[in-house]
Amino acid sequence: MKYMDEFRRPAPAAAMVEAIKTLSAGRRGRLAGREIGIMEICGTHTHSISRYGIRAAMPQNIRLISGPGCPVCVTSQPDIDRLIHFVRREKKAIVATFGDMLRVPGSFSSLERERAEGAEIRVVYSPLDCLDIAAANPSKEVMFYSVGFETTAPTVAATIVEARRKGVKNLSVLSLHKLTPPAMRALVDAGDINIDGFIAPGHVTAVIGARAYGFLSEEYGLPCVVAGFEPLDALAGLWMLVKQLSEARRDIEIQYKRVVTWEGNRKAQAVLNDVFTEADAMWRGIGVIPGSGLKIREGFAAFDAEKRFDIGYDGCVVEEAHGCACGKVLKGLITPPECPLFQKACRPDAPQGPCMVSSEGTCAAYYRYERV
Repeated sequence: MKYMDEFRRPAPAAAMVEAIKTLSAGRRGRLAGREIGIMEICGTHTHSISRYGIRAAMPQNIRLISGPGCPVCVTSQPDIDRLIHFVRREKKAIVATFGDMLRVPGSFSSLERERAEGAEIRVVYSPLDCLDIAAANPSKEVMFYSVGFETTAPTVAATIVEARRKGVKNLSVLSLHKLTPPAMRALVDAGDINIDGFIAPGHVTAVIGARAYGFLSEEYGLPCVVAGFEPLDALAGLWMLVKQLSEARRDIEIQYKRVVTWEGNRKAQAVLNDVFTEADAMWRGIGVIPGSGLKIREGFAAFDAEKRFDIGYDGCVVEEAHGCACGKVLKGLITPPECPLFQKACRPDAPQGPCMVSSEGTCAAYYRYERV
């Protein structure tokens, strides 16, 4: 733990907080009296900010806004519903997915409830596990319900490549992967909230490279800092961003240099581009964002669940279920305590929406670390 502890030391953290306060006061008056909105676009950042009290330590004029950085949370209500319809219809199919997806409520059921009633739904820790499931069950269709950002998508792509190499015939993937930069663009274009700069996720950027955020600076005049996830990483990223604002700079910078480069991981990008192509995608609370999803290319159509099965949107509900405000939380329009269900009807033991279910959800972070 010594290596991790180096990024959690109280004294440097306190010094960084004071440095941020000094910058935000604006010795030249540039930031004084002005509210600064900084959005972190990753659920891991959200939890780090909540867990280590970073939000509360910020000066009053700096508002940290939690964006749509949880892949489970941004999966739309219709996408949840249509998978439940599929599970009920395809009685002999095996559905595999990541654990958080089981408890996300649809408009009429959840995967957890369907499994309790007899559906064969398995939790996997890696999409590669699906190859073993398919091999052990040659008479059944195995469908991997795949969510995630650019971090997890390369492993899914590699699984599809390996399935084709091995000649696996009974495995398919329902790709609901999302891309981070188009979502950032959509949030700025919407103009619903004041965003003065972004803290970008280190793990996503390790794949796509910091160059992918260039449009923020070039087209919108917004600064962006790619930061790591430990408290000193997050604080250093915030300091770099506030420093840019105090100097009227609008650059893309990397705080997380021990992991992130400008070009990203070329091998991961190559397998992504071989298997997937960009497509429009539906985001909870935001709607359809052009070019923000990944669909399977024609060359790998045999592994595309959309092509192999009827997984349409007929009968799916678009609105949030149960009066849940997850959509507004994901856009940064409200904080979790502003949702009337938070901490009352909606708790980790009885979640009403995905932001409370997921380990990366904003509501889960607030409930665990920032409840009053």
